[in-house]
Amino acid sequence: MKALSIGSIVLVIFMAGCKADEQPAATTTAPATAGAFEVAPDIEQRRSQLPRTVIDYDRTLLDDREKEVLAKLIEASRHMDAIFYRQVSEKNPAWHEQLRAGGTSPALAYFENMKGPWDRLKEDEPFIAVGPKPAGAGFYPEDLTKEELEAWIAANPGDKESFQGLFTVIRREGDRLVAIPYSTYYKEHLDPAGKLLTEAAAMTGNESLRNYLTKLVASFSSNDYFDSDVAWMDLDSDIEVIIGPYEVYEDDLFNYKASFESFITVVDKPETEKLALYSKHLPSMERNLPIPDEHKNPNRGTDSPIKVVQEVFTAGDARRGVQTAAFNLPNDEKVREAKGSKMVLLKNVMEAKFQQSGQPIAARVLDSSQLNLVTFDAFFNHVLFHELSHGVGPGLITPPGGGARVEARLLLKNLYSTIEEAKADVLGLWNLMYAMDEGLMTAFDRETMFATNAGVMYRSLRFGIDSAHGRGNAIQWNWFREKGGIVPANDGRFRVDFAKMEEATRSLANELLMIEATGDFARAETLVNKYGVASPEMKEVIARLVDIPVDIEPVFVGAGETP
Repeated sequence: MKALSIGSIVLVIFMAGCKADEQPAATTTAPATAGAFEVAPDIEQRRSQLPRTVIDYDRTLLDDREKEVLAKLIEASRHMDAIFYRQVSEKNPAWHEQLRAGGTSPALAYFENMKGPWDRLKEDEPFIAVGPKPAGAGFYPEDLTKEELEAWIAANPGDKESFQGLFTVIRREGDRLVAIPYSTYYKEHLDPAGKLLTEAAAMTGNESLRNYLTKLVASFSSNDYFDSDVAWMDLDSDIEVIIGPYEVYEDDLFNYKASFESFITVVDKPETEKLALYSKHLPSMERNLPIPDEHKNPNRGTDSPIKVVQEVFTAGDARRGVQTAAFNLPNDEKVREAKGSKMVLLKNVMEAKFQQSGQPIAARVLDSSQLNLVTFDAFFNHVLFHELSHGVGPGLITPPGGGARVEARLLLKNLYSTIEEAKADVLGLWNLMYAMDEGLMTAFDRETMFATNAGVMYRSLRFGIDSAHGRGNAIQWNWFREKGGIVPANDGRFRVDFAKMEEATRSLANELLMIEATGDFARAETLVNKYGVASPEMKEVIARLVDIPVDIEPVFVGAGETP
C-alpha cells in the first residue's frame, strides 16, 4: 500500500476548528499542525470516475404503510454507516468531521464514497496525507501483525474462537490482547438502530418481515446472528432488507472480521418469478462441479431463493467505492448447511453499471468482430450465476493436519476473499454452460456468454488489483490468456477463442475449488502471486479506459437524496 509522496501533493484544504473562546484566523491558510489536509492533485479526476447516478424504484410496488416501514429501515441503516466508518479506521470519524467543517469539497465527497481517506480504486493509496491503511483496518490495533496474533492464539488456545470470530474486535489491554464483542463495542449505534427496527417491526403488516426485524434486534444484543439469518432466509415480503455484519473484505489481515452493511430494496416480483427455477438445480450443479466427488458438498441446504429487486438505499460496507450489483448471503456456513443461501440481484443498479461502464469498456477491449455478442442479458445472468455459485462447492472442510471441520476461509486467511470471488466468477461460467446443456438457459449461447464476460472483465480490473474482485479478475484474465482462451487481435484489442475458453474455464474452476476443498494456503498463495497481478498488457489496456467511468456513485432519490 503506497502513501502519497509529499512532493506530489499540491492541493490543501483548511479547516479552522477553533474552540468557542478562540478568534478565527484572519488568513485562509494554516500550518499542518492546525489540522490541514494535503490532498492528491488529481482528486477531481478521481471523483469523475464515479459519476453521480440516480437510482430510483417503482413507488407502486409498496402501499403507504410499507413506505413508512421503509423510512424506518433507512433511518436505522444510517447507523451502519457510522459503525462501518469505525471499522475502516477508528480515526475515520474525526477525519470526516474535519473535512465536513471545511465545507463541500471533492475530497469530502470522495472520502464519503470511499468510506475513508484511502482510494479503493488505487490499491488503497491515501488521497489525503494520513499514511497507509492498516491491513487490519479498524478491527485490530494498528501495530498488530499476523505473527503476533497467531502467537497469542497459540499461547492462549482458549482465545481462538473469539479471536477468529466474525463479530469481535481485537484490542490491547496493557500487555494483553482481548476480543470485544461487536454488541459491546458498537453499542452506541446498535441500540438506536435496534429501536428503529423495533418500531418498523410493529408497523409492518408482513409477519415474516416482523419476525426477521425482531430477531435482528436480538442479534444486535446477543452477538449471535444465526437466528436472524435463518429468519432472513424465510423472509417473504415486498420489502427485501438485510442489515448486519457480513462481508470480510475489509479485514485484509486475516479475513476474519465481518463489516456492518445494509441493503434496503423492494422486490420486483415479475423478474423474480422468471428466475426461481435456477435455485432448484443447485444440487445438480454441485454434482456437476469439475472436482472429485469426495470434495463436493451435498449437505448444503437447497432452500436458496433468488430475488430480483430494485435498490432503494444502502449503507456501510454495501456503499463504499464500487457498488454491489448482487449479493449472496448469509456467509455463515452453518446457516448455509441448514437453510442454503439467498441470492439478491439489484437490477436497477446493474443496468446503470452496464450503461455507464460495461458496454463502453467492451467496445474498447473486444475485437469488433465479436462486439455484437455483448449483451446486458448475458451480463445480468453471469452476475446471477456468480452469486448462485457462492452457494456451491466446499464448505466446512477437514484441515490438512486433521481435526474438526472448519470453514475454508479460516485456513485461507487473507487470500480467501480473492479465491472465493474468482471461484464464483468462473463457476458462474461453468454453471451457465450446465444450464444451457440442460435447456434451462435459452436466452443466449456460449459465444455470447464468453464474449460478454471477456468484454466487461476490465470493469472489475479497474477496481484495483488490491481488491478481492479486482485480483480475482486478474487471476481469470491472466489464466485465460495463458491457456489461449483470450488472444490478441488488432489495435490492442482481444478476441475469444471459444473452444479453448471452455477448457480454460474447466481447469481454473478445478484449481480454485481444490484450493478451497483442501484449505491449502500455500497453493492459494502460489496462484495469487502468479496470476493475481497487473501485467504490462493489463496496465496498457486500463490506460486506454481512463475516460470511461469506473463505476457509479448512487443517488437514492427514494431515500430523500438529491442529484
